[in-house]
Amino acid sequence: MSFFVEAVNVLKVLVMAVGAGLGAWGVINLMEGYGNDNPGAKSQGVKHLMEE
Repeated sequence: MSFFVEAVNVLKVLVMAVGAGLGAWGVINLMEGYGNDNPGAKSQGVKHLMEE
């Protein structure tokens, strides 16, 4: 039974690592979006929210 407990613990760590990696990738992509040369692209989402 300890094998299954250990396997579940390993899977938990892997899932958390993948989640952290995807979160970091998302933050990096968000920062790249705010660092681009087109200031109109940043405010497009805010404009869309304000119109509704």
